[in-house]
Amino acid sequence: MKVPLHHRLAPRAGTWPLALAAITLALAGCGGGSGDDTATRLEADSLDAAIAAAAPGTREWLCAQRVNDTPNKLNMCITAQGVRRHLDAFQRIANENGGQRASGTSGYDRSVEYAERVFRDAGYVVSRQAFDFRVFRELSPSVLTQTAPAPGGAIAHRIMAYSGSGDVTAAVQRPSGALTGCDPADFAGFGAGRIALIRRGSCTFAQKATNAHAAGARGVVIYNNVDAELNGTLGEDFALNIPVVAVTLSVGEQLAATPGLELRIKTDTRVDTVNTYNVIAESRYGDPNNVVMIGAHLDSVDEGPGINDNGTGSAAVLETAVQLGKVRPRNKLRFALWGAEESGLVGSTHYVQTLSEEERSRIALYLNFDMVGSPNFVYFVYDGDDSDGVGAGPGPAGSAQIEKLFESFFAGRGLATKGTDFDGRSDYGPFIEAGIPAGGLFTGAEGIKSAEEAAKWGGIAGQPYDPCYHRACDTLSNVNPVALQVNAQAIGYATLYYAMNTADVAGMRAQGQFEGKASVMKSVVRLPYKGNLLQR
Repeated sequence: MKVPLHHRLAPRAGTWPLALAAITLALAGCGGGSGDDTATRLEADSLDAAIAAAAPGTREWLCAQRVNDTPNKLNMCITAQGVRRHLDAFQRIANENGGQRASGTSGYDRSVEYAERVFRDAGYVVSRQAFDFRVFRELSPSVLTQTAPAPGGAIAHRIMAYSGSGDVTAAVQRPSGALTGCDPADFAGFGAGRIALIRRGSCTFAQKATNAHAAGARGVVIYNNVDAELNGTLGEDFALNIPVVAVTLSVGEQLAATPGLELRIKTDTRVDTVNTYNVIAESRYGDPNNVVMIGAHLDSVDEGPGINDNGTGSAAVLETAVQLGKVRPRNKLRFALWGAEESGLVGSTHYVQTLSEEERSRIALYLNFDMVGSPNFVYFVYDGDDSDGVGAGPGPAGSAQIEKLFESFFAGRGLATKGTDFDGRSDYGPFIEAGIPAGGLFTGAEGIKSAEEAAKWGGIAGQPYDPCYHRACDTLSNVNPVALQVNAQAIGYATLYYAMNTADVAGMRAQGQFEGKASVMKSVVRLPYKGNLLQR
């Protein structure tokens, strides 16, 4: 028999006296329950004081007893410890299922069951959306070797997910046009039978490989645009039987500068079709014609448990749902945990594509949270208005206002933020393609932290934001609790704000008014920066 979550969250035996004392204090503060406004305020103030003073386990239980319908109430109850409970569950699931939680595996299925239980216990209407997708398997280790000029030797690399199989030894050639190879014209004059060396950027990896293949390439090497490992995917729709591998920027530039370069690429892969799920949880109340969606991907990569990527986003979404469970939103809240994101945004794409035009029109906005606890973090906010002038351009109308709301939250705490491009690397992609306003938070993946960023946010310059990105070491020790708590509270704040009012984004206002000003956040407890967790 499964124990209901609210029972599992109740104070442990040793903490019951404190919990009961806190409740008694709250009731005493209400003057015996007279029901007048003064008594109600006293009761609320007493419960706030009890929660603020409570130990973590008791605090979670007390928070579950009240309606967290203001930013201060909600952020008092969204804590790193609360989010950590869900991360602990994800780590335990991974440990029991081969060290991973990738879609199509038992680890993912157990993660789905856990998330469903949390949502249901918090009072939401929960459903699964099933879909098929193609799972990539590497049957034997890939090979990348320099065969000429001498002395040659093995080259550090990563296979691109959904690469075809092949064993090719050939001369290497770069695109004659743009080095990113995003246009077929970039391969004018390419020698048939050669291996293409292409730089990352401007388009999908699949598009680069497809253009190279059309020009006669028998293999592809894609090198990064930052000096870090490139752990990429060609996407589940890639069906060309051509080997594709990836190397770092420095390795790629070294290869490009080598006269008479000849390489060997060997890959041995298989793709199977399997079934997996998205998890959808809706509030029982709120305007169904004005839906606020909050999402994160639930799956990990095959290589590890995926606790930062993206256990942190999923856990923060789950904890936000738990702490808002007793609130009656004016707009319908719809939480989504996506499957097969790591295979190319498959779950979120399936969801958006299966919506009718009318169903899409009811979605006021979508908030996305993918990696919100990176060890060497920066507080990135999606650049909804393209004020940075980098990459893909602005999001749909309303996205700029979402960016400003998040910026106001951080500014209210005296914390700096930095824009990050809508580059299509996470589950907001299908939503902005459908014209739905979007925004969200991110703390960095394999990119390298600059000296300027280290001066603002601490951490180590010259190192990745997440050194365990897409690796087996993406475990509980790979999460910064400061970044996790700040971002989780920002997620709660934005969710509550839009649950009550989407006027600035969608031009719609529910009955009544909710003014979410940054100034109200100042009373929330701040956590000091405790040094960098990369030092281990």
